[in-house]
Amino acid sequence: MLQLMQLYRAMTSLARGKRWPGDFHYWASGLLALAVAPFLRKLGLPLSLDWVRLGSAYWLVLAAQSIFVATLLYLIGGAPATTLGPLLERARRDKLRIALALAFFLILLWVFTWLKALVLTVDAIAVLEFRERLKPEARNQTVLSVLIPTLYLFAGFLLIFAYNDIILSVRFYGAADPAFNAMDKWLLRGTSVSDLCHWAVRRFPVSFFHLLEFIYFGMFAQIGAALILNGVYSGKKLALRFVGTILTAYYLALILFFLWPSQGPYYLCTQHFLDFPISLKAYALQKASIANSQALWSHSRIRQISTDYYIAFPCMHIAQPLVVMWFLRPWRRMLAVLAIYNVLLVGAIVLLEWHYVVDIFGGVLVAGFAIVAVNGRELLRSARNMSTSGSATSLS
Repeated sequence: MLQLMQLYRAMTSLARGKRWPGDFHYWASGLLALAVAPFLRKLGLPLSLDWVRLGSAYWLVLAAQSIFVATLLYLIGGAPATTLGPLLERARRDKLRIALALAFFLILLWVFTWLKALVLTVDAIAVLEFRERLKPEARNQTVLSVLIPTLYLFAGFLLIFAYNDIILSVRFYGAADPAFNAMDKWLLRGTSVSDLCHWAVRRFPVSFFHLLEFIYFGMFAQIGAALILNGVYSGKKLALRFVGTILTAYYLALILFFLWPSQGPYYLCTQHFLDFPISLKAYALQKASIANSQALWSHSRIRQISTDYYIAFPCMHIAQPLVVMWFLRPWRRMLAVLAIYNVLLVGAIVLLEWHYVVDIFGGVLVAGFAIVAVNGRELLRSARNMSTSGSATSLS
């Protein structure tokens, strides 16, 4: 007990003196950036990046999805009078806006699917509203508050993809799978994630799994949405801290992946590619993941570093949403919607056979560590304020 009190006093002293090392993620990113080229060269991996795929995935697809989700969360979390009110008033005064928006949607619908048309139309309206509502002097500052953290996150992702390839060049990609599968069977009393997945395959139509994929791959948009909302409402400093927390979780995941490399339950399951619906995106991605991992382990030359990601433990599909929820906690309605979505996400992770249950627990721990590591000063300040208010209440 005495040791815990001493640790708390030391942490409080750091926070009071504003010396909490929460900005260490910048140093970690810098060191990883300096080391990446020598590692790639030594292992015979390419120094070139697949800029077309990386750029389109991040700056086009993810950006469009993130603006759409940020808009939805803004409408959910804010009061209708301040969110939809100004938009509806402008549309009432100028009916041409409605006609142009409808025409824009119909043109996109002719070119794309209805969902892409909807996303892009909402994005266009949101960007125009953003321009209308902000004064010119505040507009550039707000754009930079989103753009600078976005660039930092992109640079961090490039490092993560590169170090995925580096680790698989020196560590066998399925070394820890048998151990994690055994842990799962102990936790689930003899059942495994593969058993649950194939039970679902036998009982539900393929459309059910397409819905699960929509939930699973839709997770990434909430990361971009949280970055946008934090940047617009709280400024560049908090948005950078959010990105730093996400990257800290990823850097820890890289360390754990080096120690215990694993693919996921689909790797050990002999029936997976026989029973799993071939029309699913996950089918092709999981098959490619095994093939690419084998190529890296056998030192077959790959052409470029791309968006390939191999880490099963810890599950970053859980770690990242938890970080998002922590940073968006002031907006309770947003938090409630994200909580419901992320509960469904756990089901998608398991039934698509992406991760072990142990991976999910690992993701929770990694998220908690990253939040404390980067935001410790704020956590201690909140704890101290709660303690002070509690003491004042008891005295009164």
